[in-house]
Amino acid sequence: MKSMKKLLLVAILLAVVVVSVGSCSAGIFDFLGGSNSNNATNTNVTGDINLAAAASLKNVYDEKLIPMFKEKYPNAKVTPTYASSGDLQTQIENGLKADIFMSAANKQMNKLMEEGYIKNDTNKQFLENKVVLIVPANSTSNISSFNDLKNMSGHIAIGDPESVPAGQYAKEVFTNLGIWNATESKLSLGKDVTEVLNQVAQGSADCGVVYSTDAKSNSGVKVVCEAPQGSLNTSVIYPVAELKNTTNPDAADAFLNFLQTKEAKDVFVEYGFTIHE
Repeated sequence: MKSMKKLLLVAILLAVVVVSVGSCSAGIFDFLGGSNSNNATNTNVTGDINLAAAASLKNVYDEKLIPMFKEKYPNAKVTPTYASSGDLQTQIENGLKADIFMSAANKQMNKLMEEGYIKNDTNKQFLENKVVLIVPANSTSNISSFNDLKNMSGHIAIGDPESVPAGQYAKEVFTNLGIWNATESKLSLGKDVTEVLNQVAQGSADCGVVYSTDAKSNSGVKVVCEAPQGSLNTSVIYPVAELKNTTNPDAADAFLNFLQTKEAKDVFVEYGFTIHE
């Protein structure tokens, strides 16, 4: 009988040890980022995160992703700056306080990398988008393809190719289709893709070239067609990276890691982006 009691006592003690060790291990696992719990928060992530992002990302960040990050990390604050990628590149070169840069093209990211502003090991080819031709939602025009722009009268809105990736893609499409010379005098240049979208939605331009995600966000426009296959030299890639001069690297790392979660990627897809694999 005494032997049985001793065995029972040993079994109970072992069970207590196992539970304790398991709880401790789970705590360490969560600290190292291994937990997939959507309810987990990390109060160690604190302070401001300054996000410099292409204008075409404004809706997805403001409406969904920034509030989601705030819920997950309540002691951190994301402050976004939206503009054309070329404008953001210039602002960063001129001292813009930024922790994360997300561009609508590789050109601006690569330039900042060459100049030593970017933590190269954090640079990721993250999203893809599509280039589309749009007209006002109530348009009765006969525009059905990019080639129709050669003979149309009126204004064609595109981003300024000097600084706006969407404008650079538009020029690339027009050039490869052989319609650049015929359309150049009709162009109305916007400072970013949002301005182009608004020109078309308000009817001050008869058509325009934007990203498919922008067209999806505005009921005042309708898509005529996508840029034809072969008219773009490269895919429309959105890279994201951390800047070397970040004053809050832990929070910046947390934000980049958050963007890689399934929940964040699902939101990008919901807004019309494709995850670059």
